[in-house]
Amino acid sequence: MYYLIYPLFYLLSLLPWRVIYFIGDGIYVLIYYVFGYRKAVVMRNLSIAFPDKTEQERIRIAKDFYHNFIDTFIETIKLISISPKAFDKRCVTNAEVLNDLYKTGQNIQIHTGHFFNWEFGNLGIAKNLKGRFIGIYMPLTNQNFNKLIVKLRTKFNTILISVPEFRTSFHNYNKEQYALGLVADQNPGNPSKAVWLPFFGKMAPFYNGPEKGAVRMNTAVVMMNYYKVKRGYYKIDFTVLTTTPKELPSGEITKKLIEFIEARVKERPANYLWSHRRWKWEFEEEKYGHLVIK
Repeated sequence: MYYLIYPLFYLLSLLPWRVIYFIGDGIYVLIYYVFGYRKAVVMRNLSIAFPDKTEQERIRIAKDFYHNFIDTFIETIKLISISPKAFDKRCVTNAEVLNDLYKTGQNIQIHTGHFFNWEFGNLGIAKNLKGRFIGIYMPLTNQNFNKLIVKLRTKFNTILISVPEFRTSFHNYNKEQYALGLVADQNPGNPSKAVWLPFFGKMAPFYNGPEKGAVRMNTAVVMMNYYKVKRGYYKIDFTVLTTTPKELPSGEITKKLIEFIEARVKERPANYLWSHRRWKWEFEEEKYGHLVIK
């Protein structure tokens, strides 16, 4: 089946950008107005994050979010056949931040959130890093589409490790210098094994695995912001948080990451994945108070 799916998507990727976006605008109408995909979740999230905004302002953010959400998937199709030269024109980055760190011989952890377009983000690192880039991904249940996504994400030689395999296989890759990319704002499946922090003023659980890994491996920690300049064009900004993670107080890296994500979302409210349930778990002092990062 994969050998039928891939040629089909490759042919679709050859369509002009304006045609792809025309199709995307049609999908937006269906998703937002007809099916209302996760609209209640999106609006609840926005009401928590932006209580001072009017209902109409939050609706405007929601509409822009859905446009960005749909664009991410249709742009992913275009990325299947995009040439390195064409990609460079559409994705600008200050990758010298990473490459200067790489020259020191230190490993790097790149921490970020679910901004748009994460596929540009992945390829932008791999394309411009003068060294090995390892990306962590959650496999799709459909094996054919999973194979398609893996092929796309390794287009510029990203080394992919699936989330289920990370604990048992990462040691096979960390013997040589690397940069590791972590989208670190996923919702933990078990809030009792997470740390709790205020996110837009409301307590939420977060994984602290990225911080533990940075301290254990003594990696430099770099924050990554990526965003749309205009339709089909993106910018990636890297900012060094620390090159000495072991010297920071416990919880500081996780705290700074969440503060970073919140600040970037406030700058571009529609550039964040509002359709996931960021505040799925309710904070209870008796159960989770000991897990709060001060």
